[in-house]
Parts: sequence; structure tokens; C-alpha cells
Amino acid sequence: MPDAAEELPELRPEYFAREDESDDALFYREPRLVTHLDDAATAALTDFYGRIIPPGSQVLDLMSSWVSHLPEELQLGPVAGLGMNRVELEENPRLTERVVQDLNREPALPWPDATFHAVICSLSVQYLTRPAEVFAEVARVLVPGGIVAVAYSNRCFPTKAVAVWRALDDRDHAELIALYLAHARGFGQPRAFNLSPGPGADPLYCVIAQREPVPA
Repeated sequence: MPDAAEELPELRPEYFAREDESDDALFYREPRLVTHLDDAATAALTDFYGRIIPPGSQVLDLMSSWVSHLPEELQLGPVAGLGMNRVELEENPRLTERVVQDLNREPALPWPDATFHAVICSLSVQYLTRPAEVFAEVARVLVPGGIVAVAYSNRCFPTKAVAVWRALDDRDHAELIALYLAHARGFGQPRAFNLSPGPGADPLYCVIAQREPVPA
């Protein structure tokens, strides 16, 4: 994981080229009410979120869809979802607020500072073309001590995944996410977890980091 005290590797524009550079709004126009993990990996992610998100937390589901992977039994405060398709967001029963927004066009989040106790980004980080800007906004909307959790597998829409993601393997993906967070500033040292259920199931990983205190 990158050390915040070291000079960070540059995030070059060519890293974020995509095979399909057409308007993302066109790609996500039709709802996709499908799952992107098998049942075992889905259960593993839900269990992990249940262990790292305290009850009563106010949560932002970033790049959300019709499933938030939050445990049904976990009692939470408001859960906001930001995604690309209104129908998918409306189908998500955990959300109490729904925002349709393309983060590649507009990375600024529409919430005040220190709104959320946890921000989750499930299985979508590979599509961000401006990740440092987005995660800087995540740091802004998190309370000090709040957590960001970025989960990923080996599945994606390859034409919309950025070049650097397609070029790396699962271990290096964790390092890349940590680099995004380091460029964003405001986070403590990230930790990577292998949540893969086992042979025959989808691989699953998650990188988490804690929002550092805001300097006085």
C-alpha cells in the first residue's frame, strides 16, 4: 500500500482511457436488474459490511444499483444511493435517498461535509475516470473516523473499465485503489481484505480506509 509520506506515482490520463468513450448515460440508460456476484460472494460481502458498519450509521452507497449488499438485519440511519440509472435505484429497498449522477462528468457529491459514517462502493470502482477527485469528495462527506469500503471482483463491463484496471491483476487492484485514496488525501492507511468464499465461487476483495481527523 502506498505510504502517504512518499511521493505518489502519477495518475496519468492514459490510465483512464476506455474502449468505449461514448456518453456513459447512453450505456447505463437501460436498467440492468442483475447480480454481479454469485450467491456465495454476495453473502460474503453482505457479512463483511455487517461487521464493519456500526448500527445506526448514515451510509452512502456510491455507484449504487438495485442491491446495496447491506444486511437486512443491520439497523441503519438514512442510506443514500448515487447511481446512473433511476429505475435501478428505485428498485433498491435499502435506499432512503436516490441521486442519479455521472461521477465521471461531475465528481462533486451533493451532500454537506461530514454527512456519512460510512461510504461503500461495490463492484464499480473500475469505471471511474476521475477517481482521485471522487474519493476526495468521499473524504469530505465522511465524518472523522468514518470509513470508506471499496469492494471488487473480477467481473466488469470491459469496454467501460479504465485501461489501468484492465492491465492489473486482483492484488494490484488493491494497490491501485489505495493509490486513489492516497491521491485524494484525508484517509489513513488502507487495508485490503480477501473475502473470496473459496473454490468455485467468485473472487471478492475489499479495500477499506478511515477518514482522518480534519486539521483545525
